[in-house]
Amino acid sequence: MDGTVLVADDDRTIRTVLTQALTRAGCKVHATSSLTTLMRWVQEGKGDLVITDVMMPDGNGLEMLPKINLDRPGLPVIVISAQNTIMTAIQAAEAEAYDYLPKPFDLPDLMKRAARGLEIKRRNPNPQPASAPDVTESEDLPMVGRTPQMQALYRLVARVMNTDLPVMITGESGTGKSLIARAIHDFSDRRTQPFVVASAADMEGMDGPATIIARAKGGSILFDEIGDLSEETQSRIVRMLDSFTDNAPRIMASSQADLMHKMEGGQFRQDLFYRLSGVTVHVPALRERVDDIPLLAEHFFGRAERDGASKKVLSEDALEMVRNYSWPGNVRQLENAVRRLVVTSIEEEITKSEVEFVLGNQPAVDPIDGGSVENDQLSASVGTHLRRYFDLHGGVLPPPGLYQRILREVEMPLIEIALDATGGNQAKCADLLGINRNTLRKKITDLDIYVTRRRKLM
Repeated sequence: MDGTVLVADDDRTIRTVLTQALTRAGCKVHATSSLTTLMRWVQEGKGDLVITDVMMPDGNGLEMLPKINLDRPGLPVIVISAQNTIMTAIQAAEAEAYDYLPKPFDLPDLMKRAARGLEIKRRNPNPQPASAPDVTESEDLPMVGRTPQMQALYRLVARVMNTDLPVMITGESGTGKSLIARAIHDFSDRRTQPFVVASAADMEGMDGPATIIARAKGGSILFDEIGDLSEETQSRIVRMLDSFTDNAPRIMASSQADLMHKMEGGQFRQDLFYRLSGVTVHVPALRERVDDIPLLAEHFFGRAERDGASKKVLSEDALEMVRNYSWPGNVRQLENAVRRLVVTSIEEEITKSEVEFVLGNQPAVDPIDGGSVENDQLSASVGTHLRRYFDLHGGVLPPPGLYQRILREVEMPLIEIALDATGGNQAKCADLLGINRNTLRKKITDLDIYVTRRRKLM
């Protein structure tokens, strides 16, 4: 790496680590804890790259970006922030930051991004000045998270918000799909135009589609849970999209169903699927980002306190139970649980027993389904087991080969129980399972299912 890097952060440790790493990589480094000093260096023409924190003692780093872009157009700025919300990522993109990283950041990753920024500056040393963006304030959105899954989501939203491509937002119920759609609209160039959520009822009648277009004007239309719409409604949407001319509204759709699977099964129109799949944004389930649960809980407790409730915090064992719960209702369920805890908890520190009460006194990793053992579906039980298995890895992927390991775990008890039920008669067992007798014998060998006194297989 070659160039001069300006580092602004009020954390002495971060300044020291970045200075040492960048110096070892061959860069000159100027580090400061003051935005005022940083801006003076920028105006003096110093630096080929800026790395700045957001919250500084003398100002907000994001608010300085438009001025940096005007004073030094083309100077790459990498924003680092402990404010790990979607608004931070979007505001950084709106202010034309070169890149955005959450704290705590991965140093090798930051060094790679810094190297790319310096290379871009070297190749394009004198770009044209850019106009200052119009950054609009918005209410705090409950899309909080520092996990890699959420940071990737933030960056994707920031990249697609000012394009005209249709957006398909996928994810389970309660993950915040509608919030993502609203954020894409509210931070886009269409923010001053209407945001319309279109239902199946809105599409009924000859004038239904025309009415929706008139309501949306040049704004955005969201078809919520489009996988649940009838074939007739899907046809109306296709005809509506085909009628679009210039200045048409932007189209977004959300679905918790697997639309590819529905399309292959003839339940979803192929032409509509491809019209809507300009960009696919997947919102991860809460169990896929366990490390974000404490942040979200803190966010919801803070919101309740701002609304007049007394201050509440989770004890360590209560927080551990909240982290290990599988949250089948995702963020929406977590928010509702926090609301109940705020109302029902007596002391400021919420105990594990209080969390158990609110979660229905269920095992920490099991979803609350209200069903009985007799009515429990095998797929649901397997799903619960797999969620527990992934949760126990603490956000790290399990070892490779998971597919075959899971099949083996299901296959072995199935064959053992079937053999037991047929008294060890392999011909009857093969018939019961619907497989060839030779296949059964091979599986008995491969799975190490041995002959026992109780099961006379030979």
